[in-house]
Formats: sequence, C-alpha cells, structure tokens
Amino acid sequence: MTAIRHTLQKDVFLPHDQRLLGVVHVSKAGKKKKVSFLCAAASTEKPVQVSIVNVKKSDKGDTYKRRQTWELRELKLVDGKDDSKESPEFDLHFEKSYKWVASNVTEKSAFISCLWKLCQRYLIKKRPDFVNVNPQLLEEAVQVGELTRTLPQGGEDVVDEEYQVLTVQEEADLEKLISQCDFAVSNAEAFTEQLSKDLSMLDGANIHSIMASEEQVKNLMKLLEVSETEINRIEKRLERYEGLLEGVREQMEQMKGKDTLIQMQNTNYKKLLSTLDTLVGQLDLSPGHVKALHEGDLSNPSHILDCTSAAEALQQAMGVQLHPGLCKMQAVREQQKMFEKLRSSFARRLAAHLNSVFVQQGQDMGETLSHHALDPTLPKHYSSHRDLMPYAELMLWLKGADITSFHQLAQVYTSNLKRLYDREIKDFLEAAKAILGTKPSAVDSKKFGKLMGSTESLGKSSGSKMRSSSLLDIADHKGSNPDITDRAKFERVLNSIMSELEPVCMVEQDFIIKFFHLSTDSTATDLGSDEEEEREEGVVDTDGGMFSKGQTERQAEKQVSSEVRRMMSDLFGTLEPELHNFINFADKMDPYNSMYMLVKISAVVMGMEEKDAGSYLATTLATSVVIVKRNFDKLIQAKIQSIEEIKVPKNKRCGILPFVSSFEEFAELAETIFKGSERRADLDKAYGRMVRTIFDNVERVGLEHQKTPQDVVLFENFHHLNAVFARLKITCLESEKKEARHKYKQHLNAYVINWLGHPMEKLNHFFEGIEARVAQGVKAEEVGYQLAFSKQELRKVIKEYPMKEVKKGLESLYKKVEKHLCEEENLNQVVWRSMQEEFISQYKHFEDLIKRCYPESGITLEFTITDILQFFSDIAQSH
Repeated sequence: MTAIRHTLQKDVFLPHDQRLLGVVHVSKAGKKKKVSFLCAAASTEKPVQVSIVNVKKSDKGDTYKRRQTWELRELKLVDGKDDSKESPEFDLHFEKSYKWVASNVTEKSAFISCLWKLCQRYLIKKRPDFVNVNPQLLEEAVQVGELTRTLPQGGEDVVDEEYQVLTVQEEADLEKLISQCDFAVSNAEAFTEQLSKDLSMLDGANIHSIMASEEQVKNLMKLLEVSETEINRIEKRLERYEGLLEGVREQMEQMKGKDTLIQMQNTNYKKLLSTLDTLVGQLDLSPGHVKALHEGDLSNPSHILDCTSAAEALQQAMGVQLHPGLCKMQAVREQQKMFEKLRSSFARRLAAHLNSVFVQQGQDMGETLSHHALDPTLPKHYSSHRDLMPYAELMLWLKGADITSFHQLAQVYTSNLKRLYDREIKDFLEAAKAILGTKPSAVDSKKFGKLMGSTESLGKSSGSKMRSSSLLDIADHKGSNPDITDRAKFERVLNSIMSELEPVCMVEQDFIIKFFHLSTDSTATDLGSDEEEEREEGVVDTDGGMFSKGQTERQAEKQVSSEVRRMMSDLFGTLEPELHNFINFADKMDPYNSMYMLVKISAVVMGMEEKDAGSYLATTLATSVVIVKRNFDKLIQAKIQSIEEIKVPKNKRCGILPFVSSFEEFAELAETIFKGSERRADLDKAYGRMVRTIFDNVERVGLEHQKTPQDVVLFENFHHLNAVFARLKITCLESEKKEARHKYKQHLNAYVINWLGHPMEKLNHFFEGIEARVAQGVKAEEVGYQLAFSKQELRKVIKEYPMKEVKKGLESLYKKVEKHLCEEENLNQVVWRSMQEEFISQYKHFEDLIKRCYPESGITLEFTITDILQFFSDIAQSH
C-alpha cells in the first residue's frame, strides 16, 4: 500500500500541488469489480483546499488518472452502513449518492477516520454527518485531532500517520550537506563526529547571541512599563469625556422622541382630513339629483335623462365600499338611511309609471290591430320600442335597486304583449290558410302584394342561402297544371310567413335584451325546463337532425341565455302551436308540401344560427323542422306502401307502371325543391328506399301480369327509370342507374331471343344435328357423307324457306311485338333492330356451318344478308 501511495502522490497529486492524505482501494457496489482508488488530498498552498478524488488505472495499466473530483465542502453524508458489524461497504453523499466497497475493512476505517479529521480541521460550518460509523473510531480521530491542534507547526503531518515524501527543497539541502562531506558514505563515524562538532558550534553561537541581547530585553521592558502608564492616563481622560457626553445623549434622545411624535401627529391629521374629504365626496348627492329623483317628470324625454343621471349618481354613492369603522359614524348612518329612502321612493315612482306605459301601449296597439285584422301581414312594433328605449338605463338601475319591482314590470310587459302577439300571429296564419284554401285567380296576385313579398328579400333577411323558387318558374311555364300552380302558391305563402316572422321575433328579442338587460352568455345551454331540453335534443339529434354539436359550439359566443328564451316563450307562446297547425294544414292539403317546408324552414333556421345561435325563433322553427321531417318520412312511407300494394289490371297491356310514373313526378319536384339545400341527405336516403322498392315490385308485377310478357314489363320500365335517372342527374342513384340499364338490356335480349326463336326451325334442327356429330368426334368435312346429313337432305331443307316465307314470318313477328309494347315508351324500333341483329347472327352461323361441313358444294341459302336487311326495313316502314 505504501508503494501505491508513493506512486499516486508522484504521478497524480504532485503535478497539481497537492499532498495525498488518505487512500482506500474501492470498487462500485453492485457492478463488476473495476478497481479504483478513493483519495483524500490537500493543496500545498494556503488557504488549504481539501478534495476527494476518484483515481483509476488507465487502460494500458501503467499510469493513473483522475476520474472524478469533489470538494470536501460538497460532502453531505458519510454512511458506514453498519457500526456494529464490520462491513467493507460505505456511501458518500454529494449532490447524489455514491456506493463503494473497500478492499478490506481496515482501509475503509482508516479512510473514514481521515475524512473525519479533515472535516474537523478544515470545515467550520456545514460539516457532513457520519452515520452508521463505529463511535470508537471517531473518538480516536478526535484525540488525534486535538493533538494536532496543540502542535505549533507541522500539525498537518499528524493527519498523515505514515511515511511522508521529502519535498524538493529538503532533498536539495540534504544533497548539499552530503556533498560537503565526501567521506560521509565511506566513514560514517567521522561524518557523525563532524556533525556533532558543527552542532556544538551552533549551540555556542546561540548562547552568545542570547547573552548579548539581555541589555536589549531590559530596555524593551522599560518601554513597555512607560507605555502602560501612558495608556492608563488616556483611559482616565476618556472616562471623564464619556461622563460629560452622557447627559448630552439623554437630552438628544428626548428631543428626537418629541420630534417623532410631532411628525406622527401631523401625518394623522392629514390622513384624517383626506379620509373625511373622500367620505364627504363619496356620500354627497347634489340637490339637483335629489330634486330629479323626487320630482322628475318621467314622461318628458329631457327629464328622463336627468332622472337617469341622478339614479346612477345615487347608485354610485350607495355602492361605495367604506371601512367598517367609518360605517359606525352617526353622519354616515344618517346619509345611508336618506339614500335608502330616496332609492325606494324613486323605484316605486318609476315602477308605477312604466306599468301604466306598458298597459297603455298594449291597449293602443290592440286597437290598431282591430282596424287591420284582415290585412295578412304581421304588424311591426318599431314605434313602441322607440318610445320605451329611453327608459332602458332606468330599468338597469331598477334591476339593481329593487329586483322584485323589476320582475313585476317584466311580467306586466309580457302579459300585455302576449295577448297582442297571440292575436296577431293567429290572424296572420289564418289569413295564410285562407289564401291557400282558395282557387288561384287574378285576385290572388293582388293579395300576394303584401303577404308574399319577394323570395329574394327573405334570403337577405334570414341570412340563409335561399334561392328564388324554381316552382314559381315552373308555374309560369305550366300554369295550366293545377297541382303546380297550387304548389307555387304555397311556396310564395311559406316564403312570406318566414320573411314576416323573422323580423318581428328578432326585433322583439333584441329589444327585451337591451331594455330588460338580459344576459347573453356563451355557456347558456340550460333552457330552464325539461320541455325545452327535449326540444334542443330534437334539433340536434332526432328526426330533424339538422345541426351538429360542432356547429352549435362554433356559435357559442352568440348564444342567448335561458332568461331571454323564457321571456320570448312567454311573449310568443302561441307561435309554436300555430306553426304546427299550419304545417299539418299544409300537409293535409298536399303531402308534397312537406318537402318544401323541410327545405325552406331548415334554410331559415341555418341562416339564423349563423347570426343568432340559440335565438327563440331559431329554436321554435327547429322544432317545426322535426314535425315537417316526420311528415316527409310519412310521405315516403306512404309512397312505398302504395308501390307494394299496387294491383295492375291483368287483361290489359301493362306498359309503364303507375308507380314508375309517380316516382318520375316525385323526383322532378324533389330535385327542384332540394336543389342546393342542406337537407339533400334526407332526400337521398328517401330515394334509396323508394328505388329499391320500385325495382322489387317491377319484377313482381312482371311475374304476375298475364297479358304482357314478363321481359317486356321489365325492360320497358327499367328503360324508363334509366332515362329518368339520366335526365335528372341524381348523383346518389348512380349505382341504381347502372343496375336499371343492365336489367333493361338483359330483359331486352331475353325477349328478343325468346320471341324471335328460330325463324327457320327445320333448318335449325338440321344444323343442330350436324353440330352434335362434330361434338361426337366426326370431322366437319366428313359429316356430308352420312345419309341423314347428305347434301341432298340439306338442299331439301333449304328449299322449304324461300324469301317469301321468311318475310311473311317476320311480318307476323312484328305484329306480335306491336301488341306487347306500349306506345308511351316507343321502343318498337329498338326491339325490331335487336331482332334484326339476332336474325343476321343466326344466318351467319348457318352460312359458316355450310362452309365447314360442305366445302366446295356451292350450296347457299335462298336469301342473303342484304335481303334480310331489306325485309326488316320494309316491315318497319310499312308500320
């Protein structure tokens, strides 16, 4: 171990001007035994810096290098693991914990003892804790430490109890001494004797020096005695000065205390004056304001402004936050009581005045309505709102001053206006029903002047993507059709209803929000009743299904509060049931009206949601959409049921089935109504159900019909459906269109093959026999040598089918085709052309067999392809 210490000192610590004080041979706990040394070293220069260094051997194994260094002051804890049982493990805690295993317990104990000594000597504050260490080991270290502190010099060496390396200076001095005595090595006795002589000479010189300095010591002692006398004299003088200054200090302290009290008193006076000024300013109400609150004329616009200003000043004075101590002052209490009386008095006067104003306005507008009850328009209440708006700020004040009176006024307003709106809405919708119930005439155009308006103005007012109605254009071109004319009239009436309702409801909603200062918040999703919650769910999710939750959240900042919706519900309570009555009336008039109502009302609601999400009218119309959607579903179900229950007369030619024609009419009208609509998905879903039912029942009727062949029923109706799909360009029915076209071609080919049959039956049987022989292995050119299929037999069969017989058979076939096909679909020429192609195909097949089986025989049929083409052309032209 001594050799290792010497090597480490020389190679690792000496270059850094450090002395090695302690070392232990260690490895890290829990890992493979990689040998390293944990060293304690101190700098040779002052102030002494002690550090703990982890030294490890280099990979080559011939040198040592520093791996990690910590300052001794960074050490926080030394854990010996077990103070009762000898264990080589110990932990050192710096910023993190390091676990070590010493090579033996002795080295571990020596190193921990070394650390303890260094901490006691060089760390004054924040010494690390030594835990789980044998107390006896630390006591021995303490004793050594005390011995170290008693030594005048070289105390550090006690820490290093083992061999110490000579410094460079010591080595140089020793070499110089030996060089002066060349005989030191050969004659040790002479060298020792020489050293003894030198020591005696030095001792004598020291004694002479001490004796010579005795006089100087005596002089020094005399000077010290004189100095002590002078110091005593100065101390007495200082004590006398201190006694004189003691009285002055007491006086200065008294003066300082009085000055502080005066400054504190002045500060308190200033604060008191400032507080009183502020208090008087905050609790003061000008005589003008008091007069306005007592005597202001609430029917005079200028006086209303004065009252508003006075009420705001009173509210501000009463809302001042005072210190609890100030509230106990008699003057403050009296002023607050005066404010309370003033507020109560003005609140009663304001409530009484507005109560009479609300009642009077309801009566005046009711009388106006009675003079124009037959006018099919909704009256606008702009003038009444304009008269009431000057009181808006006073209503806000009343809301804070007397909430009971505020709610009573709101109740008076809604009860008076509710009766008015009930009559107006009922008369308006009854007038609309009356117009729909009359036959279209020239008089209607005059009535539409006020009721109908233009559809374009409705689009602007609702903010939706509504277009000018194409039903109106159809009515212009097909005015003789009563159904189209009635539907166009219904479209105009419905547009007018939407355009009249929106401004009335939205203006009233904006007015009550501003006048009654109702809150509009982004989190107002509670409608205040179970019924309204169900209504919202219907809008979002059920049959109406028009709004997604994402759309509602995007408009959350415009949501109106449940308080607004409740007040609007009180005012327009009759709107929802009356709208539902109108919807049911229109549906009974014409079930197709449900399609137009579904599109139009949905478009209005969507447009309103973009501007005023959650408004009362939007919610009410949304519930109407749910009802309209159910009516639309009933319409689709009724049409599907009628298709499934249809019975076609079996003794007549079938032709285009009634439900196919009905679907064409439905699709034309639906495409016109739903064009560009957000409700297109509902129509596409209905298309899918109806078309699948039509396909199934066309095949059912084809099987059941006795007069018309099944293939004719199928290809005529599927051809018609394919034409409808292609003409209307219904995107969602692309697969159905392909299926209809496929079924049309499939059944057309089947009909042609079945009814064309084999126009030359004997010839066909003859060639079937030839094909059977070839299939049995007979060569084609040898078939003619068989008796049954000789050339003579072939010529005999061909002679039975001259040109005249063939043409006669084709004419008979054309007459049958004419009886089977209907005139409205006009497929005669298509079917005849298909039969022509099939006949020519059979002719080419016969010619090919003759060439293969009777080569160079010169046998041919008695007519050519040109003749066949001429036959078919002549027959078609003759009919």
